[in-house]
Amino acid sequence: MKSKKNKSPERIVDFLFEVGILSKTPRSGFYFLGSGEQSVAEHLNRTMFIGYALAMQEKNVDTTKILKMCLFHDLPEGRTSDLNYVHQKYAKVNEKKVVDDMTETLPFGDDIKAMWEEYEERKTRESVIAKDADNLEWMLSMKEQLDTGNTRAEEWIHIAAKRLKTENAKKLVPAILKTNSDHWWFSDKSDGWWVNRNKEK
Repeated sequence: MKSKKNKSPERIVDFLFEVGILSKTPRSGFYFLGSGEQSVAEHLNRTMFIGYALAMQEKNVDTTKILKMCLFHDLPEGRTSDLNYVHQKYAKVNEKKVVDDMTETLPFGDDIKAMWEEYEERKTRESVIAKDADNLEWMLSMKEQLDTGNTRAEEWIHIAAKRLKTENAKKLVPAILKTNSDHWWFSDKSDGWWVNRNKEK
């Protein structure tokens, strides 16, 4: 049987336009939280950084695979939209078909499909780490909402924390809960810089 895969620039460009839709696809959990917003693309971006941070603390893992899984794990949502936990009680999507269709003709489609399937199966250390990165990203997003006044977000953080599998991910939970999301740039609120930018006049 002749392979449908090709190196057509047009097919690659189609794929690149498609992933652009992820920046316009909202994460629907925020609707139920009642505050905040985030696109799927924004979620994938920080998930990759979290995956990298976790991978750097582990021994004998394939960091590249972890990063790929973090990058690819929500690709189907460009076609299906994001279904949160409430939606998933009632609506079902065939993400496997989406990935099959999306990757069928791409010259690098087999790689995307393999990474997505490994992530979904959750049988390798890399896939477990990538899933922890996914959950930690949600927890960080919830902490940002908690810090701006949505008290419901704290309970959501604790629920997500119960999903974590790796010790290095679990160790981050207390720090997430106690660290203000603006601490990285506004830790010293008494610094005169915030009043006069250290200018004499």
